[in-house]
Amino acid sequence: MVPTCIAGSKDVHDQTASAAPPYYLHSGYLHSGFFPNHVLRNMSIDDTKREARAQALESRSRAHEAALANPAQDTGQALLGHFLDALTPSLGMAISGYWPVRGETDVMPLLSHLHRQGHPCGLPVMVGREKPLLFRQWHPGLEMKEAGFAIPVPDEDAPELVPDLLLVPLLAFDGEGYRLGYGGGYYDRTLAALRAVNSREPMAVGVAYAAQQCDHVPRHDGDQPLDMVVTERGVVRPRERVGGARTEMPRGENP
Repeated sequence: MVPTCIAGSKDVHDQTASAAPPYYLHSGYLHSGFFPNHVLRNMSIDDTKREARAQALESRSRAHEAALANPAQDTGQALLGHFLDALTPSLGMAISGYWPVRGETDVMPLLSHLHRQGHPCGLPVMVGREKPLLFRQWHPGLEMKEAGFAIPVPDEDAPELVPDLLLVPLLAFDGEGYRLGYGGGYYDRTLAALRAVNSREPMAVGVAYAAQQCDHVPRHDGDQPLDMVVTERGVVRPRERVGGARTEMPRGENP
């Protein structure tokens, strides 16, 4: 249960299925147009994910370039609108975002809006290759420093923040709410740690272009699912997952 958000008045359904690229099959293998079937059957999950990341990165880059080329499309504002249609974060709820790089969907208009509404906001900081992410408080205009992978982060003197809701970047996602990340496992470790210790389970919201949706994300047992994904076209709520997980996040509950 995630009783830390109030659902918006609109019932926002999946508007991205028709745009889903076909580069994964429901078996979890890559599309057979790229590899012979006997090769696919012998690929490890790590190899499958590695190939999937390369394809997903190309797909996201194309979506990002198309968005930049269309002056009528303001992806950040579209995300903001769809998010607020679907969720009303509870008063004082701590929210983490990310600084968009390498074609990631721009979440900063949404994070800035949430900060103006009084929510403590933060950005992730990597503190070790095998450790969960640490989050430091952020506000518009905060002076940043460059960290690993040339990603701007708050300085060490910025207070730490434990997020109740995480806005999560990704390379691809599927209808069950699973995401394909960059391979470091940072968000999986972070979500697992937060979900293990928090009495009020944090909510994970993926942020993506609609074209990043796919049929099936190859996954390990430890991969952490998202509660929903917001795109420039709408909100995608997970279908029922194997193992009896909920078909969609709770709606209309007060904190």
